[in-house]
Amino acid sequence: MCKFSHLHVHTQFSLLDGAASIQSLYKKAIKDGQPAIAITDHGNMFGAFEFVSEAYKHKNDDGSLKVKPIVGCEFYVVEDRTRKTFTKEQKDERYHQVLLAKNTTGYQNLIKLTSLGYIEGMYSKYPRIDKKLIEQYHEGLIATTCCIGAYVPQTILHDGEDKAETEFKWWLDLFGEDYFIELQRHNLKEQIQINEVLMKFSLKYNVPVIATNDSHYTDQDDYNAHDILLCINTGEKKSTPGFDDFVNDDTMVKDRRFKFPNDQFYFKTQDEMKKLFSDIPQAIDNTNMIVDRVEVLNLKKDILLPAFPLPPEFQLTDDSNLNQWEFLKHITYEGAKMRYVEITDDIRERLDFELFTIKTMGFAGYFLIVSDFIKAGRDMGVFIGPGRGSAAGSAVAYCIGITNIDPIKYNLLFERFLNPDRKSMPDIDTDFDDEGRQRVIDYVVDKYGKNQVAQIITYGTMAAKMSIKDVARALDLPLPEANALAKLVPDKPGIELGRVLKAPITAKEGEKSLEEKDQLGPDDIENVKRIREVYRGNNLNAQVLHEAERLEGSVRNTGIHAAGIIIAPKDLTELIPVCTAKDSSLWVTQIEGSIIEDAGVIKMDFLGLKTLTIIKNALRMIKENHGIDIVIDDIPLDDAKTYEIYQKADTVGTFQFESPGMQKYLRDLKPDQFADLIAMNALYRPGPLAYIPLFIDRKHGREPITYDLPEMEEYLAESYGITVYQEQVMLLAQSLGGFSKGDADVLRKAMGKKQKSVLDKMKTQFVNGAMAKGHPADKLEKIWTDWEAFAQYAFNKSHSTCYAFVAYQTAYLKAHYPSEYMAAVLNNAGNIEKITFFMEECKRMGLKVLGPDINESKKGFAVNKAGDIRFGLGGLKGVGEAAVDSIIAEREEKGPFSSIFDMAKRVNQRTVNKKTLESLVYAGAFDCFPELHRAQYFTIPQGDTSSGLEKIIKYGNILQAESQSASNSLFGNLSTNIEIAPPKIPPCEPWTLTDLLNKEKEVTGIFMSGHPLDHFKFELHHYGIKPLVEYNEIQNSELLMAQFAGKPLRIAGLVTDAQ
Repeated sequence: MCKFSHLHVHTQFSLLDGAASIQSLYKKAIKDGQPAIAITDHGNMFGAFEFVSEAYKHKNDDGSLKVKPIVGCEFYVVEDRTRKTFTKEQKDERYHQVLLAKNTTGYQNLIKLTSLGYIEGMYSKYPRIDKKLIEQYHEGLIATTCCIGAYVPQTILHDGEDKAETEFKWWLDLFGEDYFIELQRHNLKEQIQINEVLMKFSLKYNVPVIATNDSHYTDQDDYNAHDILLCINTGEKKSTPGFDDFVNDDTMVKDRRFKFPNDQFYFKTQDEMKKLFSDIPQAIDNTNMIVDRVEVLNLKKDILLPAFPLPPEFQLTDDSNLNQWEFLKHITYEGAKMRYVEITDDIRERLDFELFTIKTMGFAGYFLIVSDFIKAGRDMGVFIGPGRGSAAGSAVAYCIGITNIDPIKYNLLFERFLNPDRKSMPDIDTDFDDEGRQRVIDYVVDKYGKNQVAQIITYGTMAAKMSIKDVARALDLPLPEANALAKLVPDKPGIELGRVLKAPITAKEGEKSLEEKDQLGPDDIENVKRIREVYRGNNLNAQVLHEAERLEGSVRNTGIHAAGIIIAPKDLTELIPVCTAKDSSLWVTQIEGSIIEDAGVIKMDFLGLKTLTIIKNALRMIKENHGIDIVIDDIPLDDAKTYEIYQKADTVGTFQFESPGMQKYLRDLKPDQFADLIAMNALYRPGPLAYIPLFIDRKHGREPITYDLPEMEEYLAESYGITVYQEQVMLLAQSLGGFSKGDADVLRKAMGKKQKSVLDKMKTQFVNGAMAKGHPADKLEKIWTDWEAFAQYAFNKSHSTCYAFVAYQTAYLKAHYPSEYMAAVLNNAGNIEKITFFMEECKRMGLKVLGPDINESKKGFAVNKAGDIRFGLGGLKGVGEAAVDSIIAEREEKGPFSSIFDMAKRVNQRTVNKKTLESLVYAGAFDCFPELHRAQYFTIPQGDTSSGLEKIIKYGNILQAESQSASNSLFGNLSTNIEIAPPKIPPCEPWTLTDLLNKEKEVTGIFMSGHPLDHFKFELHHYGIKPLVEYNEIQNSELLMAQFAGKPLRIAGLVTDAQ
């Protein structure tokens, strides 16, 4: 019996058009005994890497693949890919074209074509190529006549057989024996007409025919789910009838939608295809011609690093890796001279060990690249974090400026970063201030070239709640019912609808229950029971759940990784497929971040950290106000005022330590050394949180500090005998059990991931090794049991140290320069709720936050000469950036405004217009001019037609016009004194406090000059009303909680809106 393979298959990476997962296709193909599958998604290769990788997961006993993966693409082909302007009469006519990679050359050309489709041909949502590109990059590719939407079939339908033959011959001449006639049968009358002509061409030109099915979903009963997916794509309802043209999904027909004509577009079995083409059996057999012609691809490659440019004196050999390593060694030891007073034998041994490991693994270039862009960032004034993650364990990284934490001083381990026994890519993630991040990326692009740097794609999938809402919209379920259904799904990250509907609820009902695995509480379990009751019904709500279950996990859209950047050794389109995105000037990979390095390119994370922006802004204000240049990385780590901040838990606005729960523990702990902050940063996480009270009690002597073996004190003393860090486990495994550095890292990973089989094996290794050193077996059993219980929660000390350092810097600035620091915090608060929250903190600290002032305010929050924080002009609604820049520039050039009239004649009134001035009045920015109160600007006296503000604007316009006229005259170089009296603004009653505050809030978002409840101060005091801030203090203090236990507490509020 001849075999059949599907050669025209769409996966879910044909976004919102394909409904088949790659795993489901392989599962069905293996079960059906199909020799191969070809992936042919629309216009992209998003799924190609995963598709090939999946094939390697399914092997025969002899190591061969059960199903051969064939990589292809169904391209959108147009007459001219560079044309981007069309009319109703002249539309963008796109034709479909399947191309399959026959070998590595073909795969490289597929990459080129799909990439150029985005880079050069993108129009609307379609990446387009043209025949000119296909001619250029056709080597190693197999082409078919494709589907009903392709050149030859469309020409048959619309222009007749003769013109279709001419078109057919163009493709045949180009591809020769790699051109095949594709026959499809989906019960469409047009396909009958097309197939008749194609069979004539086959006989006339001796071109083989192949049978395909235009597969868009895995099983026939997925048809309904696929149709709903199309509705989600086009924003239509499923009840809307479809139109005749199902090829072009952007066709617009009134009261009609894009829809497939029937349920035949699925991944059919061999028997189904043989039955369908029983009259043309060679069409089935000929699929094997293509399968046999295609080489098996393995897309996984070793990492290729870009060549780092070296000084001539280090280009000594033909081995670029060796040259790079020699240069790395040189700058490491040069850096060590700067970092250390003396390079001791221990330091030299550590550096030599790390350098040897880096050389062995071939990663010298990686370190040089990272060091280079970090140095460039610092030279540009970008604020860069002291380190992040395990990279801070590298002394080499410290010496060459990648990190700013001494790993030797803090007992951080290199092997936690790079395991010398197991080759894996280093992972150096870097934090930059928000503004500086892009500048460093721009530097990288300039250095290596735009065609070698890219951002990384992400795929947004239909998660549990989203799938319910999407399906409900398509099936026209009323929005309130849809939302009610979605709310029944527990709010747990990564929760799966399939599990919610079918998994055991409790541990008694079976393994991996929702209660145990997903940590569902009683309320969530009740909701699960309710949603299952709906699921068992037969109404529209039940149908929504059934279809949502099918579509859950489908790729819905693409996005861009927040931090990941690729740097390649050559043009990316020669290595991996890339695409473009509207919100990125860089190319974007078509392979997502979790597997991108398997494709042979290096990923680096450039992260924006708001805290660094806050520190940078605070230091700038400190320099402006006090004339002091603080080098934040050089501040003393034993500063009493800083630890006072932590001991009192005055940590609102600081990094990592500001949550109410953390504040409670800080009050109890009373940290007085940097090690305490490192430990708390590591402990305050789910799991180890329970050990914090023990940690506190041991620090204060309420609980004895004990060690199972005396040798453990060296490594556990800093954490009072508790194993807090992964590095402690690794060091103890080496010291007690004789583990190598590599084995210690394997143990660390196994404990973190609860790998029982690995742990059982390593326990024997640990116990035997430690007993050989004379340690008693019972003690070793206890140590191992303790590790199993807690070490899975142990944290990366390198990361904790880096972030504790950044946290300490924020606390130091808050302690010594509170106004500047809190102004910086307010500038980066992000929304009005947080601004209000931080303003309350300023009030608690005794800092004044003053409203906007035309003579003092800058663009953002700033600190005046009296040390008060002043609201920024840039935060006012109705005041544009250009207006703020204009006001500040005028003020800086010619000094403060002496009156409202002085301002009116000096500012550019095209930029600072009436709307802007009204907002400034509402905000109180002119309160510094005592001659007028806010109401006077808007009052129109009886018998007059202009408000006070309009008179002021007119006065300014007249003066500016006169001044301009004088400067343009023949004697414009002579000084002119134009004396025009300012208008008289009649008096009126001031606004009431309520009116003033409401208008103020309208433009600032908050009450600045007071609070509407200020009228009721006596009543609030009389009835013992407490501010909400005090409730937080009570909640976070065991003493206050005990004091107020069982007592009623009163609050007061203001109704601002009713629904």
